[in-house]
This record gives sequence, C-alpha cells and structure tokens, in this order.
Amino acid sequence: MNMSKRRPSGDGMVRKRDDGRWEGRIVVGHKDDGTPIFRYVYAKTQRELLDKLHRSIAVYDGAELVEDSKLSLGEWLDFAPATSRPSTLDGYRTYAENYIKPHLGKKKISSISTADLQKLYRKLKAEGRVKEHPEYAHALSDATVRRVHSMLRLALAEAKRQHLIAVNPAEGAVTPKPNYKPKHILNDAELDRFMETIAADKAWHAFFYTELTTGLRRGEICGLRWDDFDEKEGVLKIRRSIRHEKGGRLVAGATKTGSGTRKIVLPESTAELLRDRKRSSFSEWIFPSFTEPEKPISPNAAYHHLKVLLKRAGLPDIRFHDCRHTFSSHALASGVDPKTLSGILGHTNASFTLDTYAHVTGDMQKRAAVIVGDFIDDILGVG
Repeated sequence: MNMSKRRPSGDGMVRKRDDGRWEGRIVVGHKDDGTPIFRYVYAKTQRELLDKLHRSIAVYDGAELVEDSKLSLGEWLDFAPATSRPSTLDGYRTYAENYIKPHLGKKKISSISTADLQKLYRKLKAEGRVKEHPEYAHALSDATVRRVHSMLRLALAEAKRQHLIAVNPAEGAVTPKPNYKPKHILNDAELDRFMETIAADKAWHAFFYTELTTGLRRGEICGLRWDDFDEKEGVLKIRRSIRHEKGGRLVAGATKTGSGTRKIVLPESTAELLRDRKRSSFSEWIFPSFTEPEKPISPNAAYHHLKVLLKRAGLPDIRFHDCRHTFSSHALASGVDPKTLSGILGHTNASFTLDTYAHVTGDMQKRAAVIVGDFIDDILGVG
C-alpha cells in the first residue's frame, strides 16, 4: 500500500443506507499493513448523523489506534496493570474476574464508554458479585467500588498509552465518596492501660512497644531483620513488608510505597529494648515466629494477639492500624512537626499526613493561637 495516500485518523465519510438510515465512518487508526481501522456511527437523519460524526471526529482526531483496539475489555484485563506488589496484582485479578468481566468483559475495549462504567458501578453497588446462585450475591461497599474503579482507570490508561483507545472513559466516571471507618485513637488513659498490659506479656512486650513508638505498618514491623537495626546509632531501616500469599505462605516484599523504604531514629527506650533483645536472639528476624524462628512473625498472629491484649486491658476493640494512628496522633500532639512525622510513617508527602490527622492539627492550631495571644498580651501589657 502507498503509505503517502494513507487516510489520516479522524477522516470521516457519510452515506445513506438501503434501509433508510444514515451511516458515517471514521478512520481511527491503521493496521500494521496500513489498512484503515474504521469506527461506524448511525442515525435516522443526516443532520443527526453529522452531529454524531463531528463529535466522534473530535475524539478520534490524531488518536491513531492500533489493531489491538479490537480486543475485548476482558482480553485486555488479562494483561493486568503493572504493579510491583503481588498482593495488589492478585486483588486486581479478583476484581476483573468477579466484578468486571461478567458485565463488560465481552465488549470491545475501544467501545467502552463512561456511561458503561457508571452503569457497572451502580450495578455492583446494588447487586455485587455475579454468582451462579443469586441468593449468595451481595452489594459491594463504596470502598470496593472505588477500588474497582481505580483498577479500571489504571488498565484503561495503559490501553490509551498503547493506542487501543482514544480517551480513557474512567477519567470521567463518578464513584461513591470514601466512607472510611473512623480512626480509633487510644487516649492518654487508654494508652497507659495498654502499655501496662503489654509490659506484663513478656512474649509480646517488645513487639507492641516498638509498634506504639514507631507507628510501623503491620507488615513492616513483622518484616524487620537484625541487619536493619543499627544498635550503636539507634536507627531502624524499613526495607520490606511481610504479607500472606494464597495458601497462607509468608513472603517478604516491597514496602507499600516508594517512600515506605526509610530510616527511623528510634526513641532511646525502644533502641535499648531492641539492644537487650538482640543479645539473646538466635534468629535473623527481630520478631521471629514463636514456633519457627527461622521465619518472621505472622501479621495475622500479631493482629489476633492485639485483640487478646485489648480484651485483657478492657479497651475498645481497635484495628491494628489504629496503633499506627495512635502513635501518629500522640506524636503530633506532642509537637513533632508534620514533615518529620511524614518521613517516620513513610507517607509520600507531609500534606497527606496533615490531611489524615487534621483532627490533631486543629487542636494544635488552637493551642498555638492561645500561645500567640498570651505572647502578644505580654508585649502590650494587657491583663
């Protein structure tokens, strides 16, 4: 084929069909041999068709789709979005198989519209997973629908980058607003009671004391090795996270984010506790499994023992992540600046830390206003 005569993407043609309808076709790309790839538009009148055609030409102008644009959404989702975390990849595949493919899997990826996605989200929120027995179907939470949307947005962004689609329909879709469970932060009295309770538990004391003085994620504290601990400087390197694979096997992987790999200067009490622990340790792990010391402690075991300790202390049934929130809130309230705390927690930036703990920073601002007011009053001799 003479490539110089190749019709450009966005070029449109109109004709009246034998059945009386009007048909328009647009060049949206080319196959490897230069043959044009068409997208067809239909309408009852020529005027209506031209309106549709002009809108479509604006969308596909310069898109230059490739032959793979004929793939179905289900086929494309089999090329799962790139991610460095296998657990995240497993989740994406679960969403694809259970929530997306049953509804939109057979539709061409280049034909998926924002309206299709909105309809999918409404259906998932109302009915949930498609199953052989409808009586077992359950509506999905807002958070799960948002995760399905995030997965689709990522997959379709890659499809756009590879010229399978002209626009990403997920970019215009509206998802349910986040409805996160409220954080439960142990107050001063509750924290004192919890510290007393863990002090009496010799097997778990060091683990939970370290957690409450560092705010590590559950997988991060379980993944600590002795070569991560600089006992002379009292510094801890966070370099991995432990997670459960299907079947229960423990694996060490990357931290949750790039910022998750970090160094923490430990409080002296925590550093000394780990120095004492190291002198009697015979495992590479700082917190090894009680039955298989060549392996790290299981995140699930840590979660379940937290529940035991909370019940023993007569405290509310909080999540493990609330230990992290408790550390962060008390650190901010004690005067640790958000940027420093952001580095300790492994957040991407300080603004995320400020947004997450706005309830604490609000109280800090009130205290700051009182301090500034007293300072000005002293200068002016008021009072």
